[in-house]
Amino acid sequence: MGQSPPVVLGRVNSLCDSFTFLSSSAFISGEGFRDQIAVEIVDYTAELPDECLAFVFQFLGPGDRNRCSLVCKRWFRVDGWSRHRLSLNAQSEIVSSLPSLFTRFDSVTKLALRCSRKSISLTDDSLLTISIRCRNLTRLKLRGCREITDEGMSTFAKNSKKLRKLSCGSCMFGAKALNAVLDHCANLEELSVKRLRGIHDGAEPIGPGAAASSLKMICLKELVNGQSFAPLVVGSKNLKTLKIIHCLGDWDSVLQLIGNRNQNYKENLNCDINYGSSDSNSNPLMEIHLERLQVSDIGLSAISKCTKIENLHILKTPECSNYGLVCVAENCKLLRKLHIDGWRTNRIGDEGLIAVAKHCSNLQELVLIGVNATHVSLSAIACNCSKLERLALCGSGTIGDTEIACIAAKCMALKKLCIKGCPISDIAIEALGSGCPNLVKIKVRKCRGVSSDAGEWLREQRGSMLINMDACDTDCGFEASVSDIGVHETGVEVGQVTAVGASTSSNGEFELH
Repeated sequence: MGQSPPVVLGRVNSLCDSFTFLSSSAFISGEGFRDQIAVEIVDYTAELPDECLAFVFQFLGPGDRNRCSLVCKRWFRVDGWSRHRLSLNAQSEIVSSLPSLFTRFDSVTKLALRCSRKSISLTDDSLLTISIRCRNLTRLKLRGCREITDEGMSTFAKNSKKLRKLSCGSCMFGAKALNAVLDHCANLEELSVKRLRGIHDGAEPIGPGAAASSLKMICLKELVNGQSFAPLVVGSKNLKTLKIIHCLGDWDSVLQLIGNRNQNYKENLNCDINYGSSDSNSNPLMEIHLERLQVSDIGLSAISKCTKIENLHILKTPECSNYGLVCVAENCKLLRKLHIDGWRTNRIGDEGLIAVAKHCSNLQELVLIGVNATHVSLSAIACNCSKLERLALCGSGTIGDTEIACIAAKCMALKKLCIKGCPISDIAIEALGSGCPNLVKIKVRKCRGVSSDAGEWLREQRGSMLINMDACDTDCGFEASVSDIGVHETGVEVGQVTAVGASTSSNGEFELH
């Protein structure tokens, strides 16, 4: 179309404003008044191509888009074929509406099926209907669909060979269903599994199948026997992101398998280079999230063999200590993002952080929660990690005015800073008034020694800085609090045909926007 979205929207708005409703009334002598209303309606959008109208629809909010579909038959039709995302209330009552829904919305590529705990979900037959109607489906999200079985998922997988992303939670199917998906969906790139009742002790192992080369992200969350996914993780040749969150059992052995796989990959790559060949399709892990797991320094030492890691989260793993962090720092020198929640066990502190400062000069984002760091390690990080732009210090009893003064004096590249629940005072805020020249956003919460006057003073000193403090009203849009993680998605709710935007994320991650 050659026009940017704002230009197109402006044009359509002007067209809509040009709808003319002309009314007039004339005074008629004699027996009384008679109103005469003349109405002329001109539809200027009739000259717009369907593709242009569909493009404009993309910028409308949920309610507006639904109302637009009721304006006329043409808008109804264009809205139907231009919607690619649907989110259905997947109760059993929707079964009779499925054919008509997918006749109207015949271009769906991303589908979410959600059912509440108190309702009966759609069944295998409904999922079969969906797989036949949505031949171009690339993303599927299942939540609370307890009536779908292993057999239903197997049949769905055979009909959905274009599937790239699968996310399932609180369902009853298990290993057989997932193995079927991995066997038949050779293009699968992302797999997210949460609270699957069928994944229990004694469940059959889950392997990569036909998706061994395509799978890039695996997220395992709140599983009883997540270790059954070990063959899948180890066998996924191009896996870049691995998230294991709140899964029961010992995970050191699984992480050792992952570390050994990467070690073998590195050795084979060196051999290939020596003989003039290399496997360009094999890429090592770059991102690992470990949260609320039974993991020790053995596990951290194992993943330190994944030398290409750039993003590492070690959250609420009380058996991990400085030793494991030192192993990671010494081997994972490309680390850019590091999140640590020490859970106030005092097992990770200055020693581990000094190793990070010494070996990880590319560090850009550091989040420390419940970690008792002091000016010794923070000074080392400030001096050696010159690219550090985002820093969050939360729930630490050792981070005080001295530590913040050190950061203010030495973190020249710092742009965003969050301090929460630390024993700092107005002296620390004073140091930030003249330090960190590139600081644009700061958030200070639950620091009782900081007064409201300090916030006002800082605003006067750094007028362009966005400040968010307990006693201040200014909203800086800088989020650095514990929140659920993930993956933002936008869908269209069609049970009552209502648009919806949804976001899901991993637990306990600090997000620095």
